[in-house]
Amino acid sequence: MSDERTYTITELAREFDLTPRAIRHYEHEGLLAPGRQGRNRVFTRADRTRLKLVLRGKRLGFSLQETFELFSLYDAARDERPQLVKLLEFLRPKREALLQQRADIDAILKEMDGLEQEAEALLRE
Repeated sequence: MSDERTYTITELAREFDLTPRAIRHYEHEGLLAPGRQGRNRVFTRADRTRLKLVLRGKRLGFSLQETFELFSLYDAARDERPQLVKLLEFLRPKREALLQQRADIDAILKEMDGLEQEAEALLRE
């Protein structure tokens, strides 16, 4: 008797606030490989976890290709070291870009503060 919980595409779409079309796209890109019961897709807990990781990667700025590469390393290796090295390779430039964006935003906010102060001073005159 299998205790393996399965999910329909509708259940996963609802849980992750996605459209079924988005989930089918991730399947088309090779990120998910659900089983079939007739014409219906059947997703396992592992598929659900992979979908969660795809969305996490997307939030972190990973392309679907980068996520696919990480999954491929994970699926192929008994040693997780190559996957971790690749993860760091992907993370570092994204972190640098975000830090630069934050510095740019801080500079813009500082400039806005100065303009607001100047405008308020002129209005007080």
